[in-house]
Amino acid sequence: MTVHFVGAGPGAADLITLRAAAMLAAADVVLYPGTYLDAEVLGHCREGARLVDTQDLDLDQIVDEVATAHRSGHDVVRLTSGDPSLYSALAEQTRRLDDLGIDWDVTPGVAAYAAAAAAVGRELTVPLVTQSVVLTRAQARSTAMPSTEALANFAATRATLALHLAITRTREMMAELSQEYGADCPVVVVHRASQPEELVLRGTIADISDQVEAAGLRQAAVILVGRALDPGSGGESYLYDPARDRTLKS
Repeated sequence: MTVHFVGAGPGAADLITLRAAAMLAAADVVLYPGTYLDAEVLGHCREGARLVDTQDLDLDQIVDEVATAHRSGHDVVRLTSGDPSLYSALAEQTRRLDDLGIDWDVTPGVAAYAAAAAAVGRELTVPLVTQSVVLTRAQARSTAMPSTEALANFAATRATLALHLAITRTREMMAELSQEYGADCPVVVVHRASQPEELVLRGTIADISDQVEAAGLRQAAVILVGRALDPGSGGESYLYDPARDRTLKS
């Protein structure tokens, strides 16, 4: 048997992939992150499947659930919020499965930052403004950040920032970012992107913290920062420029 790590997407039941839906429909056991997942996603599971909410389990308990199901010959899906490539604990879980000789594979999902950008209809890489996106997070009650990944280092690039797991430190982060981006730089906060409880806050580095605190947001939010969020900013892509020589193949 193979354990399937599956990206559940940002939360909406219709924003998972066809492959993910098929895996959920076939699984005997599904482990899911109840903190971030809209319960409707579990509607893709077959009747009678064992559903395990992992929000109160530690790593040993999660791996034990997976290993026990695997030994019983059950098909197992381990759902992650968004995409497994970001903040999913995929690395530590799969290391332990490797040690146990349990096969596994990964199915990608729609990342939360992409759903947040879609909620406000913005491209994060705008010609003549920025062509890079930095995906990072804050540190509070969480794993230590490498010293080379200080927020100031990323801010110096003035790329679009997608800040995860950072909502409780919004004010502190905005104070640090204002030095490079300016107080008037656009900021968007999307809480539970694509889910029924979705909340979108639009502001600037100067005022977004007040909005976050007034809304009482404490988790499940993505913060986007950058000049690309200004709908009037930027130029036009060379790819579609009428003057571009389209006889060249590269």
